[in-house]
This record gives sequence, structure tokens and C-alpha cells, in this order.
Amino acid sequence: MLDKVKELIGDVQTFKATTKDEVEAFRIKYLGSKGLLKGLFAEFKNVDAELRKDFGQALNNLKKSAESKVAELNEALENAVEEKGRYGDLTRPSEPIELGSRHPISIVKNQIIEVFNRIGFTVSEGPEIEDDWHNFTALNLPEYHPARDMQDTFFIEKNPDTLLRTHTSSVQVRYMEQNEPPIRTISPGRVFRNEDISARAHCIFHQVEGLYIDTDVSFADLKQTLLYFTKEMFGKSKIRLRPSYFPFTEPSAEVDIYWGLETETDYRITKGTGWLEIMGCGMVDPNVLKNCNIDPTKYSGYAFGMGIERIAMLLYQIPDIRMFYENDVRFLEQFKSVI
Repeated sequence: MLDKVKELIGDVQTFKATTKDEVEAFRIKYLGSKGLLKGLFAEFKNVDAELRKDFGQALNNLKKSAESKVAELNEALENAVEEKGRYGDLTRPSEPIELGSRHPISIVKNQIIEVFNRIGFTVSEGPEIEDDWHNFTALNLPEYHPARDMQDTFFIEKNPDTLLRTHTSSVQVRYMEQNEPPIRTISPGRVFRNEDISARAHCIFHQVEGLYIDTDVSFADLKQTLLYFTKEMFGKSKIRLRPSYFPFTEPSAEVDIYWGLETETDYRITKGTGWLEIMGCGMVDPNVLKNCNIDPTKYSGYAFGMGIERIAMLLYQIPDIRMFYENDVRFLEQFKSVI
């Protein structure tokens, strides 16, 4: 009888199964209410007294071996099913992906485009590497014009001059050369100037410039367009135009909005005046129209331009322009909730 138990222990240890049904049949055979172990324990009383100790230990070993084998086989089969499902089921849910967000410059650029789209402005784009004609000369900035010193330029090569554009006005020149009035377009894009990097200035930044050319366009049309923009973008309904100078517009003006003086932040960013400068504008100089083959005796127009970073810093109270370019995830994650 003891030899039979030892033989069964060997059978249990070498048993293998490929399905759960086989494991269950094995469990019933050895551990079931009518299984081998039940019968062997019933035979325990018939074993000679001197063999009972060894026989009892053997029975316990058989029971433990059978229970361990059942648990081992079930776990192995479950792991096999899980592994197969992981790599075999192409409809399984994917691993969760952390949501990103749009960059604040992209958010503000899209908001500006949307505002001007509502009043009929299309979007035009052009190359970031420009020639002298489109970046300077066509915009009433001939060679040696002192106003060129206002924009420190990154030149790529000389004779002929090739450079990184200093403003998106070059896109407006290209658009006027290729299209006849009426023209109503905005030109968003990245521009480059050789400036020292600080909290308020950077050598790379983004602009949106607007252009409207048609018959009988007046400064009053320009003012109403800008008033509409400031109401839609900032919720501010009070603006002022201060005389200024730009080579490609005449007359020219700087545009200020009344930000208010309700908080300490308002006092800080407006230097206690309540007014904030947001863009430049003016009526397109007749020489610019001539350079683009548009008759200045028949057509007139206005232009305006603003820095996207400047608008974003105002909207989100961002104190340092360098934060836009550092790619700090802690900064960017703040804009997840912005559509």
C-alpha cells in the first residue's frame, strides 16, 4: 500500500495538462469526494501499526502534491490565456495616453485668426527666408534708408541679400503682387530679429499682420476694425490711436487699449496709466501700392500688425517671453483646458 502511494506521488509530480478541463479531471481524480485520496485515507485503519506513521506521511505528501499541482497548472493556463489576449486581440483597449495641449502661442494665433475670419479676412503665408525686395525695398525701405536700422536683421548671404524675414509684411507684398484688389488678408507667422534675449524680447517671435486694400478705404475703417478686434479678443471697448512712424504706412499710429486699474497687476503692467500698447497700424503708403503694381490713385488701404507673444502675455499674465520657448512641461500643462 505504501508503494502504491509513492507511485501516485510520482504520477502527480509528472502530470501535465493543456486545458482547464484536464486540470479539473485531475483534481476530481485525486482530491474529489470520491477521489483516490478519500479511499486511501479510508484504508488507513487497515494498515499495520508499525507502518501507519510512514503511510500517513506519504498520504499527506500525496495530498499536498496534488493540491500544489492543481494550483500550478491553473495559474500557468491563466497566464497563457492573458498573454495570448494581450498580443492576439487587436480590438483590446490601448494603454492610456496622457493628453497634451496646444502651445499658448498656437492658441492665441488661432483666436486672432478666428476673430478676423468673421469679418472676411483670409489667411496668407509666405517663406521665412526672404529677399531684400519683399522684406525691405517694396515696403518703402530702399537701400541705406535709416529705418532699416530699426530692425536688426539676420542676413544669410549678401549680393544678393538673403535674410530671415524681420516681419510678415513681406507676405503682404507677395500677396499684393499675386492678387488684385479688393484684398483682405492677415499674415500670421514666425519672424526673426537680432536682439538680446530678455524677459520682454526674443530673437524669434510671432506676428499677425493685416491688410485691406479697396476703393475708398479710410482711417475710420481701420479704427472700427481695430475696435471690433479688441472687443472680441480682450472684451475691452476703449482704444486710442497715438501718432507714430512706420515706413510703409502714412499716417501711422500705435494702438492702445484701456486695460483698467482694478488690481495690483493692472497697475504693474500698465505702469499706473491703465493703457496698454498692443499693435501698430496705419494707411498703406502709396509707394508700397506702386511697388506692388496697384494704382494708388484708385485704391487705398490700411495695415496693422501685432506680436502674438505680446497678446498671449496679456491674456494669460505671463511675465517672461522666454517661457514660450523653454518647453517646460509644467508651464505647458496649464493650457490643457484651453480649446
